Formats: sequence, C-alpha cells, structure tokens
Amino acid sequence: MSKEAIPLLVADITPFARSLSLQLKDTDGKPSHLALLNMLARASGFRNYQHLRASEAAKGRLADTAPQADFKRVEKCLEQFDDAGQLIRWPSKRFVQELCLWVLWSHLPRGEVMQERDVNGLLNKAHLFEDAAILRRSLIGLKLVSRNADGTDYRRIEQTPPPEAIAVIREISARRS
Repeated sequence: MSKEAIPLLVADITPFARSLSLQLKDTDGKPSHLALLNMLARASGFRNYQHLRASEAAKGRLADTAPQADFKRVEKCLEQFDDAGQLIRWPSKRFVQELCLWVLWSHLPRGEVMQERDVNGLLNKAHLFEDAAILRRSLIGLKLVSRNADGTDYRRIEQTPPPEAIAVIREISARRS
C-alpha cells in the first residue's frame, strides 16, 4: 500500500457511521486492512478504496490546471447585487459589467429561442434599475446572446464562463435560493 496521504471528507458523519456499522456487521471477525479501507471508502460514497485513490489523484491533477479566480474582482461584482441576487445598478467599470452580464446570461434558458419581450421579462426579474435595453444590448455586444438582424429570435450562446464569472454565478445562485 502507498504511503501517500489521501484525505477523506464526508458531508455528514451520521450516514457515514451507519454505513460503516452495517458493513462491519457483515464481516466475520476482524476485517483485513484492505477490507477496512474499502469499507471506509464505500461509507463515504466511493465504490472502493481504489476509486477513492483515483478520484483524489484526478482532483490533484485538475487543481493544477484549473485557472484561479481573481476574488477581488468577484467581490467588486458581488457589491452590485442585493441579498436576493438582483442587480442593483449598472456598474461603471467594464470588467464588473462583464461579470454582471455573465450572471444575467446564466438566468437565460439554454437552447431556447426567445422573443425580445421574453428576454426583457427575464432581465427585469434580475435587476432593479429598469433598463433591460442596456442589459440586452450589452449581452449581445459581449456575444453572450445572439439575435436576428431584425431584432427577433434571441438565443443564449453556450460557452464556458471565466473563473471569476463562475464564482459570481455560484454566489448569486446561493443568494437566490
């Protein structure tokens, strides 16, 4: 067995203990070292100890490659939203505007063709300063939303948000829940 440290984190210890207890009852006598490792891994939601090790190794590899968010920018953007997750005002700084637009983009339905009034309705629910037109135009300008040349048929453009936008979207989603 390896000597590498593999952290084991469980969200709630009660179901973990219950699962471990049931697994220990099914064994005759004292379980082997590997059997005990497998029981611990299964109690925490993995198939077995090997699955736990592979998951932890993948997490380490991905953490090295995942870009980190600039949380100062995230904080600046979050100041623009109230406790209910609604945009209070249109920010003056461009980078804050863009992060706010990503939040509004996340409220639009995926793969659905919408009319201007539908987009306005969704945007009006997400902000308090009653200017859906600037938000709609800015979403189009940032290429987060597309529309026909005649101004009809709006559609959210699917793409991966930057790390800062992901952090802001998560926080605003938590506020709205």
